[in-house]
Amino acid sequence: MRGGWTGKILRVDLSRGKSVVQDLDPKAAVEFLGGRGLAIKALWEELRPGTDPLSPDNLLIFATGPLTGLTLPSSGKMVIAAKSPLTGGYGDGNIGTKASVQLKKAGYDAVIVSGKAEEPSMIVIEDDNVEIKSAKDLWGVTTYKAQDELEKEYGKNAGILVIGPAGENLVKISVVTSEKGRAGGRPGMGAVMGSKNLKALVVKGSKEIPLDNPKELARLGAEAYKDVKSKEAYDFWIRQGTMMTIEWAQENSALPTYNFNEAVFEGFDKIGGNAMEKIYKVSQKGCPNCNMPCGNITEIKEGPSEGRTTELDYENVAMNGSNLGIDNMNWVMSLNLYSDEAGLDAISMGSVLAFATEAVEKGVLSKEEVGVNLEWGNGPAMLELAKMIVNREGFGDTLAEGVARAAAKIGNGAERFAMHIKGLEVSAYDCHAYLGMALAYGTSPIGAHHKDAWFISIEVREGRGVASKERVEKLIWMQNTRGGFFESSVTCRLPWVEVGFDLEWYPKFLKAATGLDMTWEDLYIISDRIYSLIRAFWIREKGGWTRNMDYPPVKWFEQPLTKGPLAGTKLDRDSYNQMLDWYYELRGWDSNGIPRKSTLRKLGLEYVIPELEKVVSLSE
Repeated sequence: MRGGWTGKILRVDLSRGKSVVQDLDPKAAVEFLGGRGLAIKALWEELRPGTDPLSPDNLLIFATGPLTGLTLPSSGKMVIAAKSPLTGGYGDGNIGTKASVQLKKAGYDAVIVSGKAEEPSMIVIEDDNVEIKSAKDLWGVTTYKAQDELEKEYGKNAGILVIGPAGENLVKISVVTSEKGRAGGRPGMGAVMGSKNLKALVVKGSKEIPLDNPKELARLGAEAYKDVKSKEAYDFWIRQGTMMTIEWAQENSALPTYNFNEAVFEGFDKIGGNAMEKIYKVSQKGCPNCNMPCGNITEIKEGPSEGRTTELDYENVAMNGSNLGIDNMNWVMSLNLYSDEAGLDAISMGSVLAFATEAVEKGVLSKEEVGVNLEWGNGPAMLELAKMIVNREGFGDTLAEGVARAAAKIGNGAERFAMHIKGLEVSAYDCHAYLGMALAYGTSPIGAHHKDAWFISIEVREGRGVASKERVEKLIWMQNTRGGFFESSVTCRLPWVEVGFDLEWYPKFLKAATGLDMTWEDLYIISDRIYSLIRAFWIREKGGWTRNMDYPPVKWFEQPLTKGPLAGTKLDRDSYNQMLDWYYELRGWDSNGIPRKSTLRKLGLEYVIPELEKVVSLSE
């Protein structure tokens, strides 16, 4: 096996209480890299079609890549993947944590968990020693308390991944967390972990990560760290991280407000990066091997959580601030702290709370049905409802299913307020005025998430509302870079995205680590392979596919903005359709978004064809 990879996969069967180590197929490593690539390959090949995501048969995958854990900028990442209980399709998320580095040092590229433990359990990995231990004493406790208890037992350098009460209660918008504020797996990865009675994964490793050219990698890493710090945007990034985006989104009419009804918010300055930096920030933290930390540690100044700290970023603040009509940062921070402790996805939490608020406002629900005095800006009521969601109490049980299922259950037009794509709640960019970003959301492989393509940046820079094939080519390039390469290598995209760290560093890193001399053209073929296989998985699990699955919420097409410099703006359906046509064409998919046989053959995915032909007709 080449350097970069350890060449080993650890499989843990919780039902049988056993683990086994298998060799990583070298061909699979080269063709899929790691992370998301290895995850989708395993799910496609090993998961029985139609598997219930919350059954013991689902696979929960913790996967690193050939750059994970190396002494390179922001390499402390892993991907957590499974069939999603929220969407019914492919689900994943990345997370920055010591567990990523420790897993590589323990000698594994991935851990694949199957089955269900008889009682609350945890997997403890210490190099070659793998144990399944009882976690009954941790079941029901918050992620913060679980983190503390496990650090006491295994040390502060141990890699620790935990779920909170949300995951235990199978809340479909629950996540996996680490280190009190890091979270990953928006499409319900916490619920998958909970369904297996798995409270925690603890990893300690002491081995050297194999490298093809250690001296060259050390040289490149040292230069790269200096390069990151030399960038013009670095100092401001260190001060505010992603929180600067509140002001940017307000200025560009993209700040989600009142459940994405508007894109500007009067109280934006009270919850923005400047207020955070001047009033609330007390420290910062980053992932392992990162020299541009993004975690803003802030102190709550008043309210029931006064004096406590929480880690803020743009997405969480926008979704639980402007999108809920809340301009009091203390309540935004309190909501964020609660989501982190409970193991609830803060983005989706903000979405389901906003959905319920609009439903009450429009008379589809009554406050009595919801069980709290729900109205825009009411932080205490929002927090009360969030607790009901985590505990599946009253109306919270409905919202715990996510906005798509909640809207279907409520009926009476509630679907029009449900801001999701493929079942995943839209993250924090309003797209009334942003055709390309709407398409990025529409075609994201996990549902409406910005991770794969933050395309709004190009539209702000180069013009909004442009429907051109060139724009779609740029979108696919961005998806292949962010969602293909970075999610499979696995390392963080932020040095490139936020401070302008040159992409040409990465093929050099890969060569020093693995010995493989890959160009970006080679890497984009790998990305194309991953995207087409993820799409095939969705089609198989859904029993077919229509273009509607790649459409953004109807609100952006039918309800124009009424405030701000772009008042009157809404998406044009014909333009979106044209962009989607070009997207399918450039991906090598047919007019319904189904990969063509010729595309699958070209990407080395011939084995996918027979399975897909059981549910859809494939074009040549």
